[in-house]
Amino acid sequence: MNLKERAKQLKTDIPAVFLALKHKDTPLGAKILAAITVAYALSPIDLIPDFIPVIGYLDDLLILPVLVVWTIKLIPPEVMAECREKSAGLWDNGKPKKWYYAIPIVIFWLIIIFLIVKTIFLK
Repeated sequence: MNLKERAKQLKTDIPAVFLALKHKDTPLGAKILAAITVAYALSPIDLIPDFIPVIGYLDDLLILPVLVVWTIKLIPPEVMAECREKSAGLWDNGKPKKWYYAIPIVIFWLIIIFLIVKTIFLK
């Protein structure tokens, strides 16, 4: 599989991982890792900001694919196959079609910002 095919597979696997997160037969560990993977994929805030030359994009090229592969290894193959089938029309160009899928990510980052502000200003 060449790099272009792997990138295309990654775009289809992220929505499938999202569906596996909600699937009743997905083990708890896989659900936790799936939540982290989907949150990282959808988050506008990267671990390493994109404006930093070269390394800014390396996290997107390395961290996200590793998270996806690791998550898929923890999900039972039959569950992943089912989720891949269902995910075909769920996302559009790598983003969820329904805006409210972003709510958990927004809440997560608001909590992080609150904790940082609280730590800095309310010592």
